[in-house]
Amino acid sequence: MNHASASLAPTDSTDPTALVTALAQAARRAQRQLAGMPSAARAAALHLAAEALRAATPAVLEANAKDLAAGAANGLSKAMLDRLALDEARLAGIADAVAAVADLPDPVGQVIDTHQQPNGLKFQRIRVPIGTIGIIYESRPNVTADAAALCVRAGNAALLRGGSEAVHSNRAIHAALVEGLTQGGVPADAVQLVPTQDRAAVGAMLTASGLIDMIVPRGGKSLVARVQADARVPVLAHLDGICHTYVHAAAEPAMAERIALNAKLRRTGICGAMETLLIDSDYPDPATLVGALIDKGCEVRGDARIRSLDPRVIPASANDWDTEYLDAILSVAMVDGLDDALAHIARHSSAHTDAIITADEAAAERFLAEVDSAIVMHNASSQFADGGEFGLGAEIGIATGRLHARGPVALEGLTTYKWQVRGSGQTRP
Repeated sequence: MNHASASLAPTDSTDPTALVTALAQAARRAQRQLAGMPSAARAAALHLAAEALRAATPAVLEANAKDLAAGAANGLSKAMLDRLALDEARLAGIADAVAAVADLPDPVGQVIDTHQQPNGLKFQRIRVPIGTIGIIYESRPNVTADAAALCVRAGNAALLRGGSEAVHSNRAIHAALVEGLTQGGVPADAVQLVPTQDRAAVGAMLTASGLIDMIVPRGGKSLVARVQADARVPVLAHLDGICHTYVHAAAEPAMAERIALNAKLRRTGICGAMETLLIDSDYPDPATLVGALIDKGCEVRGDARIRSLDPRVIPASANDWDTEYLDAILSVAMVDGLDDALAHIARHSSAHTDAIITADEAAAERFLAEVDSAIVMHNASSQFADGGEFGLGAEIGIATGRLHARGPVALEGLTTYKWQVRGSGQTRP
C-alpha cells in the first residue's frame, strides 16, 4: 500500500484553494482505501498511533512549550492558555483516548433496521462512513488526536485545520499519529493537517462542496459563526455554550452548592461550563450558595434580588443572560418557580446543556421533558457534557442542531446510512 502523503508537497506559499483541493482529493482516495479495511485492522492501527503518541511525548511537550510562550506573549487569556496547555498527564490522557476509541464498537456495517415488502423485496439500512470530514478548530491540540481517531475508527478521512496558537503542538501530534497509523496500514492521506495558517484555507474548506462531505468547527463564537455563515458544505456545530443550572426549591443545599461550584469553576473555559445560575425564590438558603461561589473567586453578576443577598454581587446587564463567559464569571437570577425557570431558559439557552437540581422527581421529569436542549440533566454538573463522560469515547464536538446528530458527537455521529435492497427478479408493474 502506498503511504506517501500528498500533503507533504504543498507549502505555506501554495494558493489556498489549490492546496485544499489537492488535500481533499488525496483524502477522498485514501478514504476509499480506509473504508475497505477490516474493522480490526483500523482498531489495531489506532493502537499503534496511541503508542507512537506516547513515544513522542518529549517532542510534543517541546512543541507545546513554544505555543504557550507565543500565546502568553500575544496576550491569550488564562482560560485560552489552559485549553492550549499540555503536560505529561494530559498527553497521556490524549493517547489513552485514542486507544479507547480503537476499542469502541465499530458502527460501520451495523444494520439499523430491516423489513420485507409483500412483493418479496428485502430492505436494510446499514451504517456507512460519511466520507471526508473537515475539522476547523482553535486552541485545543487534543482535538488533533480526538478527531483523527474518531474519523479513522468510523472509516472517514480527516482534513484538520488547527489554529495558529497551537500550530507547533498540532504538527507534533499529527506527525506521531500518522507514524503509527501508517505502520498499521492506514494511508497517510487519511489524516492530513492543512500545512498553512493562511485564513483563506478555511474559506477554501468551507466552499469545497463535492470534496469535503462535512465540516466540524471547534472554537470560539466568531469561528463557528463564520463557518455557519459561509459554508457550502454541511456543518455539525454549536455556536454558544450558554449552560444553565436551576436550583429548584426542593434542592438539597449541600448538593446544590457542590454541583454549582463544580459546574462553574472546575474548568471555566469549556463549553459545558455553567454560565447562568437560576435560584428558586423558595430555595431555603440562596445567600450561602451565592457566597460560596464568590468565596471561590467567581465574579457574580446578579439581578436585584440576588444583589440583595451579598454586597459583592455586581449588577447584571441585559447582555449577561446571553453571554458565554468562558471565565470565572457567572450571571445569577432568582426565579419564581419551575415555570419561570423554564421561561428564562427558553429565552436565553443556546440549547447546549441545562440542568436542574432538585429532590422533587416530578419537577425533574418535567424539566427533562420540556427543556429543548441537546443535553438536559438532573442532579449533575453540566461539566459532564463530554463524549468520554457519556461513555462514547473521545468526541469530535457537541452538536446543538436538530438534524443528523445532537449532543456529544462520537462514532455513530460520524456515520450516515445507505439502503441495501435484495430481490429475486422483481420488476415494478
